[in-house]
Amino acid sequence: MALSIVHRATGIALYFGTLLLAWWLIACAAGPASYANLQAFTGSWIGRLILFGYTWSLMHHLLSGVRHFVWDLGYGFKTADREWLTWAALIGGVVLTVLFWVIAFSMGVAR
Repeated sequence: MALSIVHRATGIALYFGTLLLAWWLIACAAGPASYANLQAFTGSWIGRLILFGYTWSLMHHLLSGVRHFVWDLGYGFKTADREWLTWAALIGGVVLTVLFWVIAFSMGVAR
């Protein structure tokens, strides 16, 4: 039950996170000064925290969507299967998010 609420909350977070994507696209089109302003925000600690949360929302929502897809196929309704899918979505979302950021930092993308 709680994971269903989190799935909906991450969907809402993704909606607002898309505004960041729109800001990025507009800043790219508006020129170097606008892009520098965006980079200053996303490079700050609050910007990084928001981007990290956006990344987690994306990964968690993706894995929860896969969980729902498995259920739509008619599998995973036993108690043990439901628990496994729930923990896989929770832990997998965190692991994929951390992995994404480790790769981004190691490639020098997120400095």
